[in-house]
Amino acid sequence: MANFYTDNSDIQFLMKHMDLGEIARVIEEDFTFAREHDYAPATADEAVRNYDMVLSALGQLSADFIAPRAEDTDRVGNTLNEDGSVTYAPGIVQSLEKLAKAQVMGFTLPHRFGGLNFPNLVYSIATEIVSRADASLMNIFGLQGIAETIDSFASEEIKEQYLPDFADGKITGAMVLTEPDAGSDLQAVKLRAFQDDDGNWFLHGVKRFITNGCGDVLLVLARSEHDRKGGLGLSLYVCERGPTVKIRRLEDKLGIHGSPTCEIFFDNTPCQLIGERQRGLVTYVMSLMNGARIGIAAQSQGIAEAAYRVARDYAASRKQYETAIENFPAVREMMMEMKIQLEAGRALLYETSRVVDVAMGYSRQLEKNPPKDKAEKRQLKNTSKKYERFATMLTPMSKYYGSEMCNRVAYDSIQVLGGSGYMRDYAVERHARDARITTIYEGTTQLQVVAAVRSVCSGRAEKYLAELAERDYDAELKDLLVELEKGTQKLNTAISFVKENGNEYMDLYGRSLVDIAIDLIVGYLFCDQASTKCDMSVPLTAEDTSEQAQSISMKQRKAKIARRFIQRNASKNNCLVEQILSGDKSTFSEYQSVVGPVISE
Repeated sequence: MANFYTDNSDIQFLMKHMDLGEIARVIEEDFTFAREHDYAPATADEAVRNYDMVLSALGQLSADFIAPRAEDTDRVGNTLNEDGSVTYAPGIVQSLEKLAKAQVMGFTLPHRFGGLNFPNLVYSIATEIVSRADASLMNIFGLQGIAETIDSFASEEIKEQYLPDFADGKITGAMVLTEPDAGSDLQAVKLRAFQDDDGNWFLHGVKRFITNGCGDVLLVLARSEHDRKGGLGLSLYVCERGPTVKIRRLEDKLGIHGSPTCEIFFDNTPCQLIGERQRGLVTYVMSLMNGARIGIAAQSQGIAEAAYRVARDYAASRKQYETAIENFPAVREMMMEMKIQLEAGRALLYETSRVVDVAMGYSRQLEKNPPKDKAEKRQLKNTSKKYERFATMLTPMSKYYGSEMCNRVAYDSIQVLGGSGYMRDYAVERHARDARITTIYEGTTQLQVVAAVRSVCSGRAEKYLAELAERDYDAELKDLLVELEKGTQKLNTAISFVKENGNEYMDLYGRSLVDIAIDLIVGYLFCDQASTKCDMSVPLTAEDTSEQAQSISMKQRKAKIARRFIQRNASKNNCLVEQILSGDKSTFSEYQSVVGPVISE
């Protein structure tokens, strides 16, 4: 049987390379949950075995059941019925039923609600696997952050009301944020939340572009302070699908056809307040969005993996001029770049997820069981803040890099297949259509860069790179580490120049700064992987399984990837630094001259 988890040697390697046992200890709070719940792991080894078992089962389900239905799901799509209800494509319904039976719809929810209480890192791996099978299904599977938000901020009564059903897969949800006039600028949200004389809350207004807006449980951002503009006038609410929640239309989209994108009218809909008034955007939605951005990075990874595999198989089997086309230098170059970009995106995504897990674990420890010693508590608080800052920087980086990489890989996969890639005979055209949304929703590429560059220029990138530089690397990588150190120095020089020229200049060259920082971070991560103590061998030819089959250790392979990635990016990044230091502001001064007037039809 096919298995999208066990057939991916890079995921298998990273599961062994990354310290999942330590992450499990943090998430399981030193395995104290095992005292109350029989199914909670009692040791790190038991936790890691659970992760592996669940991912293996999910990998098989994704390959054998979900993926074969993806093409039909794409063609059938969803249906808006006359009564305002929505009917999913059959493949989505069947797959959701299977996922519920597999008990994977409460991946990160606590044990006490029936959840798996798995780390974000393992959830990212699961999301990648499901996305490789069907990117549109991930948009429902990946909305588990709604349940997480309820768990983090809602009252105990609301948690008991919804979270067990989320974990059982009995209900799905939606994050209801965007409006016709409030897309990226959520501070402009107008949907009204109001109370009656008895203090009951209601919602009235329109929301648009809502993924799975037909879900059972909706988290809604609404304006509770009607006389106050901006984010501090907003609160977060939970409501249920019902007669006062009307789906007015389904968007006709380029891709992810199995995921319904809805316009919703709330007609005085009863709801409950999540947490405190006025913290809806600043605290709760920002937390929800950060989780969603990591989810889109994982979705991007899955789409790119699926597209790459079609191209790899085609390049090896398609013959032109009596040879496989992968023997042509131009095609070979494309395939190598696609593969390295894939593994770079995965390295960044998994590291981001790890940092988020550590940050959340320390934060919970401070809240629930802080050290009694003042010095230890202060140290834990400082460490917690450090990881929170790193997570704030890495999250938009991962979403930005992963989604842009996904689009490049999908585009190049079509190119490898040539005319065949443009036809619906192969899945790459679907992967390319599905990929396109990843750079747009949950914050566009441009917004991710704006968020990331401020972290880069605040000194977080320098501190994080310094920590990466302190890891234990093999001596054979010394020249690469020297190159990364030089690159870091040049990045710091560019940052200093940008800060002298103000925020507008920072935004102008933000993408270049973020690109350099990401390349340096991934370079260190590749070197770390090439210094692994958990080595494994991978075959060089998939068909040959004999004992004489030629193979290479993953450690050797990662060293080769690190060398190519770091050396090639060094020259590119030198050019970017020169451009930043040039002081060129023609984008501001020459805009009207170059772009010209608006031409109305």
